[in-house]
Amino acid sequence: MRPELERLRLIEQQLLNGPAALPAEDWRLRQLLDGELAADAAAQQQLYHGLRRAGRRQLGQELRQIHARLYGSWWARLRRCWPL
Repeated sequence: MRPELERLRLIEQQLLNGPAALPAEDWRLRQLLDGELAADAAAQQQLYHGLRRAGRRQLGQELRQIHARLYGSWWARLRRCWPL
């Protein structure tokens, strides 16, 4: 595997607590010895955070659309209860 991909795999394993993750003290030592590793890990963590937020936002939007299709808007429900 290319070194860049191996490095990314290592970062992903650490951030996601994968089966190949290093013990915490070994990971901290690697970050201290390799300043770019710490920066790359921070960038990857921000990326995961952004993806998680975008996914939640998209899921919320889809749920609102489903709810609107099933039940209609609050104004439509109100008009059904009290026709004008």
